[in-house]
Amino acid sequence: MNLKTRLHILKRKYRGSKWSPAFNALHTFLYLPNETTHHGTHIKVADDLKRTMNIVIMALVPCLLFGMFNAGYQHYLALGDIQAVSSGFFSSEFWTLDNFLVGFWKIIPLVIVSYGVGLGIEFIFAIINKHEVEEGYLVTGMLVPLIVPIDIPLWMLAVAVVFGVVIGKEVFGGTGMNILNPALTIRAFLFFAYPTWMSGDKVWVEGAVQRTKEIADGANLDAISGETILGSLAQGHEISHSIADMFFGFIPGSVGETSTLLILIGALFLIFTKIGSWRIMLSSVIGALVMGLIFNQVVDAGVITESNSFYGLMSTTFWHHLIIGGFAFGVVYMATDPVTASQTNKGKWIYGFLIGFLSILIRVFNPAYPEGVMLAILLMNVFAPTIDHYVVQGNVKRRLKRVKVKTA
Repeated sequence: MNLKTRLHILKRKYRGSKWSPAFNALHTFLYLPNETTHHGTHIKVADDLKRTMNIVIMALVPCLLFGMFNAGYQHYLALGDIQAVSSGFFSSEFWTLDNFLVGFWKIIPLVIVSYGVGLGIEFIFAIINKHEVEEGYLVTGMLVPLIVPIDIPLWMLAVAVVFGVVIGKEVFGGTGMNILNPALTIRAFLFFAYPTWMSGDKVWVEGAVQRTKEIADGANLDAISGETILGSLAQGHEISHSIADMFFGFIPGSVGETSTLLILIGALFLIFTKIGSWRIMLSSVIGALVMGLIFNQVVDAGVITESNSFYGLMSTTFWHHLIIGGFAFGVVYMATDPVTASQTNKGKWIYGFLIGFLSILIRVFNPAYPEGVMLAILLMNVFAPTIDHYVVQGNVKRRLKRVKVKTA
C-alpha cells in the first residue's frame, strides 16, 4: 500500500472529524484527490490556487538562491577575506561554495521557521473553524525570509509570523479576505516592534551583530559594517558601489531584494504566466520615476542644498531609485498580490502609480527608515477597494449617459 492510498484511507476515516482538514491538506498537497465528478457539465482549467502559488514560488527561487550566495559574499567581503567582484554577474569571487554555505545555513532556518509557524497557525485555524486548509501561505512563507535582514533572530521572526498571519489574515476570514499583504504586515510588525533589528549598518551582514557584541565584551577585533545604499545616502555618505553592483545585486540588503536583474526576470515570468499584473508593475515604475524627477528638479533649482539632511536621497539620479532598496522586489512580488491590489484595469494604473510615487516620497522624507515601498504598498492596500469603487461608479455613470443619449 503506497502513501497516496494510505492518506486516502485516513482522509475517509476521519471525514467529518475535527482533524479532517489536516488530513485533507496533506493528501491534496502531495497528490491529486482520488474523487472524480460523474454528472453535469464542468469547465476544466489548468490553473488553481495551489498551482498559482507554486508559479510565484518558482519566480522567487532565483532570488532565494542568489540571496544565499550574497549573504556569504557580504560576510567574507566585510571580513576582508575576498576581493570585490570584478567581472560582472558571473564573477568568480561571488559564485563560490563557501559563500553559498554561509548563506544556506543562515537562510534555511529562516525559511523553516516561516513555513513551520505560519502553516501551523493555518492548520490550527482550519481545524477550529472546520474548513479546508488554504494554500495562501505558500507564497507568504517564501516571501517573509526574503524581506528580512540576514541576522534577524529566529524567535523574533516567529513572533512576527504569528502576528502577521493571525492579525493580518485570519481575523479577516483567511486567504482571499485579508485587506493587507500578510508578508508586509509581518515586516511592518518587525520594523515597529524591533526597529534596531530592521535598520542600521549591522543586521545586513552575517556576523556583524555578533562581532559588535564581542568587541563590547573587550575583544580586540575590527568592527564589521554593512550599511545599505539607502542608509548611506540618508546619512549623506558617498556610495562605493557601481551601477552594475546595484543592478546585479552585489550589495547589502534584505535576503532576496538586492538583485534587480533576477527580480526583473521573475517579473517577466509572472507576466508571461499571467499571474502578475504588468499594469501595476509598469505604473509603479512610472510613479517612482516621476517622484524621483521632481526631487532632482528641486535640487537642481537650488531649493535644497548639500547642508540639508534630505540632500543625499533627493539628489540621487531619479532612475537609480529603481535598482536600490526593496522597490523592485516589492513592486513585482507584493504590490501585484491579487487579493490586496486593485481589481479593475484603470484602478491598477492608479494603484500602481501611487505606490511608486509614495515609495520614493517616503524613502526620502523618512530619516529613521530610508525605505518606503513597504509602507506605500500597505497604504495603497487600504485604499485599493476605494479606488475600484470610484472606477466602477465612473463606468456606470458613463454607461447611463450613453443610454440616455440613445433613448433621447
